[in-house]
Amino acid sequence: MNSKTTSFFRFGTFMFFWMLLVSPITSSLFAQSTIFPQRLGYPRICANIPSVDYPNGYNRYEVPFKISGFAATETFIVLLSSDNFSTIIKPKIIPNGPNTPADTPTDKTLTFEVPFDLVGSDVYQLKVESASGIRSNAFNSSDSKPSFPIHFLSFSGPFYINNKSNSLSFCVGGSVTLAIDNAAPSPLQYPQLKYKWYKDGNVVANQTKSTLLVNAPGDYYVEIDYGPCSDLNTHSQIVKVTGASGSGAVITSSGGNPFCSSLGNTTLTVTGGNSYVWRKDNVLINGANSQTYQTSVAGIYTCDVDFGGCKSTGTIDLKVLTTNSSISGADLDKVNYIIEGETLSVSITTTASSPSYQWYLNGGALQGEDKSSLNITEQGNYKGTVSQTSGCAITDEFSFQVAYKVNLNVPKISNIVSPNGDGINDTWIIPDKYLAGTKTHIMILNSLGKIVYQTDNYDNYNGWPQTDIEFNFNPVFYYIITPPGESVQKGSITLLK
Repeated sequence: MNSKTTSFFRFGTFMFFWMLLVSPITSSLFAQSTIFPQRLGYPRICANIPSVDYPNGYNRYEVPFKISGFAATETFIVLLSSDNFSTIIKPKIIPNGPNTPADTPTDKTLTFEVPFDLVGSDVYQLKVESASGIRSNAFNSSDSKPSFPIHFLSFSGPFYINNKSNSLSFCVGGSVTLAIDNAAPSPLQYPQLKYKWYKDGNVVANQTKSTLLVNAPGDYYVEIDYGPCSDLNTHSQIVKVTGASGSGAVITSSGGNPFCSSLGNTTLTVTGGNSYVWRKDNVLINGANSQTYQTSVAGIYTCDVDFGGCKSTGTIDLKVLTTNSSISGADLDKVNYIIEGETLSVSITTTASSPSYQWYLNGGALQGEDKSSLNITEQGNYKGTVSQTSGCAITDEFSFQVAYKVNLNVPKISNIVSPNGDGINDTWIIPDKYLAGTKTHIMILNSLGKIVYQTDNYDNYNGWPQTDIEFNFNPVFYYIITPPGESVQKGSITLLK
């Protein structure tokens, strides 16, 4: 007796073979892309040290890792950071060396160069990121530490301070400045460098600049702070500093302090001595080597005076006379939004003598608007000025922008932001029911779970991000919205260029 195949059996057979066909495709579609860090082959990076194979300085470092779930064409880069990836450095990727194992579909190696202008630190972390924005965890150094020193030795070899002098003296009650010489070769050619000063063989705490104000006798020298990469040969000569009898140097201002800059220069005069070296904000003023110095610019001025038997440094914190003016009712740092037909009232307060006021719109003076306050009903670029009309002539300006609000009441929470400054979708927009006045708590986190923004008074018009975010790939952030008495809302925000 012949049996007849039922329709149900034919359909079941078809579905069985169909599942066999599509299941590998489905698995690949839902596979999670992951980067697995491997242990690095070094405990620290001391880049630019010459070697036999690299006489101009060794600077190539390998990063091995494994991958899963990526397309064969996926590319990767190295990320460095010394502040938990709030700031990211992307070093140059260079070809792998001849002894580097060849890449496989799962095992990869990147080779990178340390940037020559990198600011050295002992707590760098290293990660790898894919072109599709997947980022690894931090790599461990060869001694199993997730953060480790990275320094680029921009300058190597001896250098000098205070014109190669081996001894200096300061007056009792005074001080003397030690400063690295500008004459080449000098580490001052590399502004990213930090320094470590020593007194009698001990580190002087919290002194990392190229100058040191000294008011105690001792043997001083300075070295470039390369952390554990420091070269014993990369330091200055030792200078013996001694105290001697004599008065300390004092600086006075002919125009007073604060002084009126509109009247021209004030003359700074230091106590008389044999020679003088003037600095402003610790920077040498070329050609300033007399007892007086004229200026119209505020700042901290010092003068090293050689009295013959001793040296002393005079200091003055020179300030410019101001009116202590301020503005209320308008924010100078962001756009001030109003509804068309609404009035924004702004006002200037000042301590100026006999003040005069003037308000401007889009560069033109507003006729009749010469009082301390202004009622604004029109959008545009505004400026308010206040001038002191007696004594020292001083004018303070306050510029701000006013714009009309548009209806941003969106029905859904936005998950895409393009902060490119074109005025369209530059900030994250959410429904009105979560905005200021609703007591809703807003929190935004980066991909590492670090909170980058939170508020209880979110404003669509001046929302997140409030500062520029530089990125090459489209980063993803995560939001948590907690309205009172309602369910918590969670989701992601992708930043697009």
